[in-house]
Amino acid sequence: MPSRIPRPLLATLTTAALLATGPLLATPAHAAAVTWDTDRAAAAYALNPAAVTASGSENAGTAPGLAFDGNGATRWSSDFTDNAWIRLDLGATLRVDRVTLDWEAAYGKRYVLEVSRNGTDWTPFYTENAGTGGSVTTHTHPQEVTGRYVRLRGLERATPYGYSLWSFKVYGGEPAPASATRTNLALNHPAYANHYQDAGHSPAFLTDGGWPADLKGDTSRWSSDWNQDRWVSVDLGAQSTIDTVDLYWESAYAVDYLVQVSDDNRSWRTVYEPSPADIAARRADVKAPGDAAGLHDTVRLPTPATGRYVRMLGKERRSFYNPAPATAQFGYSLYEFQVWGTGGSATAAYPALPADQSGTYRTTFFDDFTGASLDRSKWRVVRTGTEMGPVNGESQAYVDSTDNVRTQNGSLILKAGHCKGCTRAGGGTYDFTSGRIDTHTHADFTYGKVSARMKLPVGDGFWPAFWLLGSNVDDPSVSWPASGETDIMENIGYPDWTSTALHGPGYSADGNIGARQTYPNGGTADQWHTYAVEWTPTALRFSVDDRLVQETTRNKLESTRGQWVYDHDQYVILNLALGGAYPAGWNKATTPYWGLPQSSVDKIAAGGVQAEVDWVKVEQKG
Repeated sequence: MPSRIPRPLLATLTTAALLATGPLLATPAHAAAVTWDTDRAAAAYALNPAAVTASGSENAGTAPGLAFDGNGATRWSSDFTDNAWIRLDLGATLRVDRVTLDWEAAYGKRYVLEVSRNGTDWTPFYTENAGTGGSVTTHTHPQEVTGRYVRLRGLERATPYGYSLWSFKVYGGEPAPASATRTNLALNHPAYANHYQDAGHSPAFLTDGGWPADLKGDTSRWSSDWNQDRWVSVDLGAQSTIDTVDLYWESAYAVDYLVQVSDDNRSWRTVYEPSPADIAARRADVKAPGDAAGLHDTVRLPTPATGRYVRMLGKERRSFYNPAPATAQFGYSLYEFQVWGTGGSATAAYPALPADQSGTYRTTFFDDFTGASLDRSKWRVVRTGTEMGPVNGESQAYVDSTDNVRTQNGSLILKAGHCKGCTRAGGGTYDFTSGRIDTHTHADFTYGKVSARMKLPVGDGFWPAFWLLGSNVDDPSVSWPASGETDIMENIGYPDWTSTALHGPGYSADGNIGARQTYPNGGTADQWHTYAVEWTPTALRFSVDDRLVQETTRNKLESTRGQWVYDHDQYVILNLALGGAYPAGWNKATTPYWGLPQSSVDKIAAGGVQAEVDWVKVEQKG
């Protein structure tokens, strides 16, 4: 149940002209090879049609090569078997950045994309378990996907026919090898960032060798979220001697930043910072986003530096009039990060992603609310105006009162109250009160099974929730949604369904990754049900009464949506909200309160609106 925040900088921030002030902003000294936007699969097929093979085809008019001929009106269609496959020899070993599949009506419900260096040993890099056809782009960051051969292997067809592809596109490039002569050592090398906007703006685009010639538009760029202390780095693969760094900025450039080098990707040495005059000139260049310009910074180091890793650390973001006279700041946005020098190695690789934990689950937190009052050694009572501010346009103030938060008959009661104008909290006046508790600072944890048995109120705009929130959400350098949010159960007053959701960078608010479940066999929300999530290093699996209702893998999330931010502590939250954005989006109520119609106000005033929790449990491996 997050507060709503603006979406990150999008293509509206165009770059109308190049700003040139001082030696930092010199004319580009290096020309780039324009291969970054080439479909390497089509290029390989054009050079050698025998590079494409498949398990079979429906007929001669749907041969395998037709998925790679660059003609969107021709297609490959497999024979009618679930385990059909198609593969391509790219002709060279590439770091694969992304693959686009354009499905015909006969698409894959379940399939795997794999890469191989030798055509024999295959490594999966994308697994689809719930395909819906259409055009699918899978980004590989932050996986190591380097090889000469790429294969699609079917697992299950969505139709009785075969797998049918209009096109199968592969993008990437050859990693820069070790070099004794001066070259761009960063080309097609691993790149990292502490935060990025979404899968289509990951740091992988920083080293793909490409940028728009006029530094305009949304093509091939890394974009951070809207915070100041953001960085991007490049692994050169081996100790290198560096003399120049070229930064091709979109209009959301850094006013002030550091260029740093490192031997171990942990300890950094600053080798460059813009001069005060350069910083002043950049700070003064304040325009409306549509009129703002990008920059090409050629950073010539006063003395060559040595290191394996090179980083840009942002210190101050550019300002925009949006609209005038209010000054707005977005994130940082870079098209390309070049590192010129000698040394390096093509063996630079992304580290392996975390695997699932071994061991068996054991209970590490449990409360069945049998005490005479809430156990404050386990729970924090959250208050509007103290621990949190108003969010989502909701109508209630959360208060610490036994009228709203109490234990009763072995259950936790979160109860709504109504008294017009009676409650002041955080500088505001509220007509409703309710309860919210969490385990923050009492039981913060990483990974595990989290479950609760609950009974919910029914009525338009009643919004009980059982969820997890990243423990770093209050860190201003992180905040929401970079903290991550896991909604195990949300209900907005409808008797027959609840929802689950994940919120993170690139998939937050109305764009979350979520699902709705309908109770089987006439079940309703105001009956007892058990809601749970199993959170592992590789997936989140949500269930209702032990029935799987949503499964989101790290692989699919990062390949198609954005950054996985579920690798650090979260804490449990239970609350009963009233009205606000989510209910209003469904019930369309605007009066007397947003998302809360008069019929629901009457129920609250009558004293019968409450969420009940029988128990809460956290189980972990270890």
